[in-house]
Formats: sequence, structure tokens, C-alpha cells
Amino acid sequence: MSRLWTGVLGLMVALAITAFAAETPVTGPVSDISYKNHRIPSGPFSIHVVRVPRNKSLFEIHAVHAKGLAVGLGPLSEQVTLLQTPLVTAVAGINGDFYLREGPYAGDPRGLQVVEGELISAPSGGASFWIDALGEPHTTNTVSRFQVTWPDGTAFPISLNGRREPNEIELYTPAIGPSTHTVRGRELVLEQQGTNVWLPLRSDRIYRGRVRETRESGDSRILPGTMVLSIGPVLARTAPRVEVGAELIISTASSPNLRGARTAISGGPVLVTNGKRQPIKASNSSDYQSSSMTERHPRSAIGWNDDAFFLVEVDGRQRLSVGMTLNELASFLVELGCREAVNLDGGGSATLWYNGKVQNRPCEGDERPVANALVVLKKKPGTSDKEHAGVAPAAQHP
Repeated sequence: MSRLWTGVLGLMVALAITAFAAETPVTGPVSDISYKNHRIPSGPFSIHVVRVPRNKSLFEIHAVHAKGLAVGLGPLSEQVTLLQTPLVTAVAGINGDFYLREGPYAGDPRGLQVVEGELISAPSGGASFWIDALGEPHTTNTVSRFQVTWPDGTAFPISLNGRREPNEIELYTPAIGPSTHTVRGRELVLEQQGTNVWLPLRSDRIYRGRVRETRESGDSRILPGTMVLSIGPVLARTAPRVEVGAELIISTASSPNLRGARTAISGGPVLVTNGKRQPIKASNSSDYQSSSMTERHPRSAIGWNDDAFFLVEVDGRQRLSVGMTLNELASFLVELGCREAVNLDGGGSATLWYNGKVQNRPCEGDERPVANALVVLKKKPGTSDKEHAGVAPAAQHP
């Protein structure tokens, strides 16, 4: 009986969304950005939608990370200011990926992140949203093929700018901050080998680095122009010994190939593909990540079609709006006109910023500090692409 009622309720919600979306289109000129707060009494639902025309000469979507680094937390309203310059204005933003909330790596995203072309977090196999070198958006699962090749030709998988486990290898770049924050293990400080390609780190490249220094105590300093390869204490017992002056090869390969991506952020799961809702099925797992997919919670998502991007936030856990399941959110995105869409972090992290302020009602009362975000920038009229190319730089690392 409960499954029957769930199906009937889902159908009722879908019909309400369809009718409401048909009766209340997003207002404003199609050539300009616009905002709409959809209210659906049958939920009740309060859904905030920013529509961004895909006009490459005026609006662009950029990824940003709190504090301008690869870790750290900050409210969305603070993160959008990191990209403000005299030539571009932040006009909208939405919270991004799921993330680590505590400890020295608080703010480490669960998956891929690319900021102004710089790779600061590796893919983890989940869904990602990225914009390629031609400005075209994509979303699919992304998988890391990152590895280090030792002088003897053996290769080991590596991770990037996160919490290093005892039996893993982590690569740290200046995006992590002044040091690796690690405890124990063996660390190799790498510098550029000759004139080979070097920092900032980018997707699907090969880097040849020279070992400048070796350390056995952890928490190595990361000087400008260097990277640190940190080997966990368990793995260090069997990993090849590498001397100062040796050359290591670092690969940032991924699947699919992300070479040239200038913006990327992860989330998941994918909600809409080719204009069709992707059904989210309840799993047998009892963990929160699985069970929350079929429960009603605050939600955030990004979707698009040939004409526009849509930043979508659903309030939840309050009388004004109960929140949505992922299936309900996917249905709304389809009715909104999205051809593709991916879920972002929800719950207390779900936040939408537009026209200088947070427009939604976060379920915890105030903005929660989050790891990263997607920000819509509007270029100043008359700004050339060449001028704009340097006005939203990657993080200013120590």
C-alpha cells in the first residue's frame, strides 16, 4: 500500500509541476538574465530559478572555491565576490559539490573541480558539470586516471589536494595553501624539470618534475612553483625509494578527456539527459547518501538547453516548502525546459544568490559555509574576450 501511495503522490506532484510551469513562465527578456520564485501550493514547494541566456558575448559561468584555494569553507555570498573585477560583475550563483566538512581538509570537494582552467580537485567517478575550451557544457560521470611514474617505470595511482590516506599517494599543489597538512609519511618536493609544462596544473596533461627535496615528517611547505607528492606511511614501506634529482612523471589523465576544460564542478546524480528524466531508484543501502535521494530535502541543480542555463534551488525542511525528492526535482527540470541537468549539494548547503543577495530561505536560517560554487559573470559592455581573459584569475595561491 505504501508503494502505491508513493506512486500516486509522485504523479500528483508531477501534474502540479507541469500545470504550474505551463502557467507561469520565467519572466524577463530572453536576451537577459532573469529570476523567478515558483510557488506550488500542492507541496508546498518554493523553487528559485535563475535563467541565464547562453550568450557567450555577455554571460559566462565560472567555478569558484572558498578562500580562493582548494580547501576551506565560505558562504556563497562571499564566494561570488572572489570573481568581481572592474570588467565583470557577479550576477548570480549557486552552491556546488558535496564536500568534507571538518578537519584540516574541510572544504575538499567530493569530486572534480577546475577553476579558470586550473585543476584543483580530481574526478572521483561521480557526475560532473564542465565547460570545454569552446564554451560548450557537458555532464557525465568523470573518472580519474591520475598517476605517478617512478624512475624504474612502475606507476601508482594518485589523488589531488585532499586528505591523504595511509596507503595512498596525494599530490599537493599551491592551491592547497602553504603546506600539505599531512602527518608522517614520505614527501617529495617537486620542481619544474627544464622547460617542460608545469603549473598551474591542468587536466589531461603530462608533467615531468625533478625531486628537489625529500622529507619523512609530513606537513611539507609548498613554495611557489613547487608541488609535493605525499606517500602515506603504510605505502611508503613498499614504494620505490627516490633520490634528490630524480625525474618523476605525473599524469592528470581522466575519462572522459577533459583537456582544455576551463570550468568544472562535481555533484550528482545526473537528473536529465536528452530532455528525459533519469529515474532515481531507492537502493537497499541504509546510509544517508542513498536514502536521502528518495526523501524530500532542500535541493540545488544546474540544467540547460540550447538557449539558456538554469540555476535551480528548492527550499525545504520548513512550512513554506517541504523540499523535493530527486525524481520530483528532475520532473520540474524537464518541465522547465532543461535538456540536461545534474544535481548539486542540497540540505543546509542549498543556496541561490541573485542580484546582490541570497534569494532563498536556507533551512538552517542562515547561509551555511560551503566548499565551492558556480557563479554567473556578466561582462561590462564593450569588453573584448582578450581583456576578459585575465579578469577572473585562478586562485591567488601563496
